[in-house]
Order: sequence, then C-alpha cells, then structure tokens
Amino acid sequence: MDKIKSLDDLRKCREAAGAIVRSRRQGEDGAQVGGDISSGGIGACTLLVCGGTGCKASQSALIAERLKEALTEKGLEDTVQVVTTGCFGFCEKGPIVKVMPDNTFYTQVKPEDAAEIVNGHIIGGNKVTRLLYEDPGTRTHVSDAKHMDFYRKQKRIALRNCGFLDPERIEEYIACDGYAALGKCLTAMQPAEVIDLVKRSGLRGRGGAGFPTGLKWEITSKSQADRKYVVCNADEGDPGAFMDRSIMEGDPHSVIEAMAICGYAIGATKGLVYIRAEYPLAIERLQKAIAQARECGLLGEKILGTDFGFDIELRFGAGAFVCGEETALIHSMEGKRGEPTLKPPFPSVSGYLGKPTNVNNVETFANIPVIINKGAEWFAAIGTEKSKGTKVFALAGKINNVGLIEVPMGITLREIIFEIGGGIKGGKKFKAVQTGGPSGGCLTEKHLDIPIDYESLTAAGSMMGSGGMIVMDEDDCMVSVAKFYLDFTVEESCGKCTPCRIGNKRLYEILDKITKGKGTMDDLHRLKNLAQVIKDTALCGLGQTSPNPVLSTLGNFWDEYVEHVSESKCRAGQCRALMRYEIDPAVCVGCTACARNCPVSAIEGEKKQPHKINQDVCIKCGACIEKCKFNAISIK
Repeated sequence: MDKIKSLDDLRKCREAAGAIVRSRRQGEDGAQVGGDISSGGIGACTLLVCGGTGCKASQSALIAERLKEALTEKGLEDTVQVVTTGCFGFCEKGPIVKVMPDNTFYTQVKPEDAAEIVNGHIIGGNKVTRLLYEDPGTRTHVSDAKHMDFYRKQKRIALRNCGFLDPERIEEYIACDGYAALGKCLTAMQPAEVIDLVKRSGLRGRGGAGFPTGLKWEITSKSQADRKYVVCNADEGDPGAFMDRSIMEGDPHSVIEAMAICGYAIGATKGLVYIRAEYPLAIERLQKAIAQARECGLLGEKILGTDFGFDIELRFGAGAFVCGEETALIHSMEGKRGEPTLKPPFPSVSGYLGKPTNVNNVETFANIPVIINKGAEWFAAIGTEKSKGTKVFALAGKINNVGLIEVPMGITLREIIFEIGGGIKGGKKFKAVQTGGPSGGCLTEKHLDIPIDYESLTAAGSMMGSGGMIVMDEDDCMVSVAKFYLDFTVEESCGKCTPCRIGNKRLYEILDKITKGKGTMDDLHRLKNLAQVIKDTALCGLGQTSPNPVLSTLGNFWDEYVEHVSESKCRAGQCRALMRYEIDPAVCVGCTACARNCPVSAIEGEKKQPHKINQDVCIKCGACIEKCKFNAISIK
C-alpha cells in the first residue's frame, strides 16, 4: 500500500478500499445469497470466520482453509471471499461462520461442514439448518444475529469492527473510516479542542477506576516536560476476563489510532503498549498493525503531511495482576519490580522515566475514534447521567450464553443474565454474580434490577472493574467463592504494603478455617473487621478492593457463613471437609464394591451385610458413589 501523505490521500484510500467491505455493510440488511453457477447467479459474497483465540483453539483456521478449498474446487475463489476476523463475542457457540450479505449466522461449525456450506448455501441458496442457532425458548432456528437474544440488546462501539473486519489488513480498517478521526484532529482541531471533545463525551476509564478520560488528558497536557508518553494498559489479568484481548485481536488499528490522537492532544510523540506475554495472538496482530501503520505513514514522522510525529512500541508483561495498576505497570516497563507507589505525584505529572505519562486501557482507547468522528453529544446520549456510553463485559460462569458482550450503561443485571445470557445453565436457580473480577463483589437476586453504572455497582458493594462478570448458581458455596478470590489476591500481591501482604493472608487463613468446619462466630466478626481495615489502609487499588468479595458475601450470605460455623454444613456441598458420605443400611446389600474401590480403606463391613464409612478416614473422593450400583450412598 502506498504512503498516505495527506488527508486527501486518506480519502482516496478509503474510497478505493470501500469496495472490500461494502457488501458486508449491505449484508446487515439481509440480501439473498445463492444461485446457479452456470447462469451467473452467485453474486459477490463473503464468508467471515471467527479468528479469535477461542475459535482458533477449536480449529477455525482449518475451517477457513477448508472453505477456501471447497470454493476453489467449484471455481468460486475469485467470487467469494473467506475472511478471518476477530471475535464475534458468542463464544459459547463457536466456531462461528457468518455469510454475507444475507447475514446468516452459523454456530459450532466444524471443518467437515465447509463443503456443505459452500455447496448447499453459496451455490444452492439453501441455508444449512443444522448449523443455525437454535433459540432455547422457542426451539426454532434463528438465521441472523439481529434476531438473537444474545445480540438484541447489545450496542457495539468499542467492539464495532470485531467479527467484521480482517484485523491484519489496514485497508479494511481504513474502509470503515479508520484513521479519519486522526486526520480530523491533525488538520481541523487544536489539541485543546480534542481534549474538550473527549471531556464533553463523558467517557470514563474502562480499566476499573472510572476516572474521566478527558480530565486525565487535560492534566497530562498541562504538565511541562521535554517529552511525554502515551501508555496503553493491555495487562488484562482478571480471572475470566478477555475484553481487551478481543479488541486487540479483532481491531488493533483502533487502539493505534486512538493512542496517536491522545499523543497529539497531550503533546506526546511516543506510545507504549504494555501487554502480557500470554496473549500471543493479540501481540502478533498488534505488531502487524503497527508495521502497516508505519509503512502507510500513519505512524512515524509528519503524519498526514503535518508536523506531528508519533510512534508506538510494545512492552511485554510477565502476567502480574498488580501491574494492571498504572504506577506498578510503569515500574515494570522501566525494568523495575512491579510495585505501586503512593500518589501523588500521578503519572500525568511524573510517570514513565519521570516524564508526564497518560495511561488508559485498551477499551477506553477503542472508544476514542468513534467519539471524534460522531461527536461528544452522540456518545453522551448513550448510557446514564454519570456513566456515558457502553461497557464491554466478559460474561462467564453458570450461564447459557458465555461470551463477550457490549451493552449501554444503565442496562440491568437481569437483562444481561436472563436475556443476553440466556439464563442459568441446566435450569438451576440464580444465586449470585461477581462483577469487577477479584476486586469486585458478589451481588444477589435483590440486585438484579439495579442499573449497571459506576456509582450503582459501588453502592451495592461491588464495582465495574475492567468488565469481568461471573455468574453463579445454587451449587456454588459463597464462602468458597470468597476464599477463591482471596487465594488469587494473596498470590498476586506485590507484597509492598503490610495490609495487603499480611492482612489478606490472614483473611484467607480464616476463610480456609471456616471451610474446614473449624471456624467460630468470633472468626466471622474478625473476618469483617480485618477486611474493613485492609480496605481502608492498603497502598493501591488492588489491596483496597481485595476484601470486596469477603465483605459482599458476608453482607449478602451471612446465613451461609453461620451454617459453616455453627452447623458444620455447606449447603452447596462444595466444602469437602464438611461433607459426609453415608451408607443407607436399608439399601446396602453388602456387595463390597465400595469397600474394594475405596483408596484409603475407609469402608468397613462383612459381605452381604450393610457397610459403614469411617468418617475420620474418608477423604470424600466419591469413588464409593461411583461404584455403588444400588444408590445406597449419599452425601449429607
């Protein structure tokens, strides 16, 4: 691709590249695909194959290869495109193949399905019914995403190009107004005007804290220094979270463009992306996108013929959760131990190498080009009074529709879990949802109708966080859930401050004691008091929010804690030490199958006589239940 030296060159490139994606945009209206080859009835169409990490792990690359082979066999390789895209979001039903322009949405596709899609659908005009999504409520097949509950209430802004464009072709990004926002800023706006627009949009940081993005840019712009930096925080470490990874895999140029816009606004010429090394596909696509942007003249010196220059480098993290905190992240990039420091000074004043540094996360940056192109008022009209725009969530856990969603701020948990998420797996009863990752809290049925925004979630005892959302059902023990998150926090603590290093370890030990049936009521009060002290005294956001799972479960599931302590009972049957395997003497026939398969010889009894389990020896492995053919053994 030739160098783009001016705004006019960018417009010409967009017009030339527009044909690449025009049929896909038209396909959102559902045009017909299929016809007789001999009569020339097959028009140009595209097969979009999900190339996100999840679908790639399920052979989506092989599916794309098989589709190309089937098309070549029929002489359609020049008529029908096969495009590998980023994540479609509907991970529960992947691998996904989408046919455009008729907008057909195929789920759980396998490599051996490729020929049938080409022969039956592309050539014959008959959709492959067995691969269509089946609505669990109506038991009918739904052919396109527009009519799926999973997508119906979504509004994709940060994810606008994921599942639609080939992330490895800069031409496709440019065809969808890519780099138009950068061109607008460089040629028609002053840096202060860019900052003012971002401020008026109401965009807040999507990394967890929710700090106003425009205000952060303004503070950094006013800091005086010979050099400034733009840092993209791509160190996504929450269990079950994959929002930022999917954006980088599916639309890397949106992050690059936004970082360049930020650089222009604050007076920075250097950008750094801090990304964890466990994201190889995201790294690969970012590296390709940066190289393409440089080759086209959209990174480097005199971008679009102006005096502004900006370039980007990647820095790799080793997977430390604490390095999601901006000062710890900066220290890691400097080659130091990833530990946070007390603020002020904030990075906007003294950050990377002591220079003013603006740090935003991936999702925050992904919103910037759209805000510039469509205006602050357009973005501010979405969401709530204090929480504007949309939020991306990784919906996981005991939910029917696991996947990546983007919804307007203000939507309720009920809408997400029971409409977009399709309800609880196996018809089980909803029990809780953890929002905000390890730093968030567990919300219950009484919270299902609160609007999802920064203030409402905080008031309910949780937080927005970066966007993890894990759903739990009646089979989950909330004491064990709190213990799981504390175990994660203890492992990930940098150890710099005493409340986090020592306090969280003590919290974990108390929880462990309770799940083993050795807790007391005094332990419950000690748990609450210690959690509050850690929350009030820890150095950084990780330590200050780490007690949230404990405090929220204590507040919402106090009766479960009391049962563990006073009755040595775990109603969910998850705390192994509190489980009792018992043999019903009225049902046991004395076949000895259980005794012969017990690994610790905990079962006693003569042949043809009822057996008994020695509770002091039993390790609750379940081997006896598995081998008993008479259903004589149960868990109490």
